[in-house]
Amino acid sequence: MEERERQFVMDQLASSEARVVELVEGLTPEQWDFRETPERWSIAENVEHLVVFEDFIRGVIAKVMEEPTDPDKRTLAAGKEPLVLGVANGRSNKLVAREVVRPVGRWPDKVELMTELRRARAETLVFAAKTERDLRGHFFPHIAFGDLDCYQWLVVVGQHSLRHVFQIEEIKADAAYPASK
Repeated sequence: MEERERQFVMDQLASSEARVVELVEGLTPEQWDFRETPERWSIAENVEHLVVFEDFIRGVIAKVMEEPTDPDKRTLAAGKEPLVLGVANGRSNKLVAREVVRPVGRWPDKVELMTELRRARAETLVFAAKTERDLRGHFFPHIAFGDLDCYQWLVVVGQHSLRHVFQIEEIKADAAYPASK
């Protein structure tokens, strides 16, 4: 990964984590668990999804990095940079999370869940800061975009967090959202 790429990923990861933490700080249990509609996720479920998604992506990156590089896919992935950078802003395009990363109440305690969020992000930051592997030569498919390289997946992790920041902001803007005590 080039140094400018590494810095971009590090900045995205740090700023998106800070934004999530800022948005959930001081929430009441009612606010934490509020759902706009029965089929929408609560703030707690959004945060759980972020943790599970990030751990999942880091695990898949580790697995595909064990395989040989696939230079034939580099050109195709390069054309997907605008899609990757638009993940956060593409809220009108609803994506359905893979079953394995859907929230199921793994961490019912808010403090524990936020600890897990910070742990997951710290592990991703350490990986992004230290890896010398050829992230641009290893690929795995996104549910909507097809094959992305592992560098793009690190960008997706930050963009994905921002996408859920916007979702949390929508929840908090709902007319029925519980008032602070």
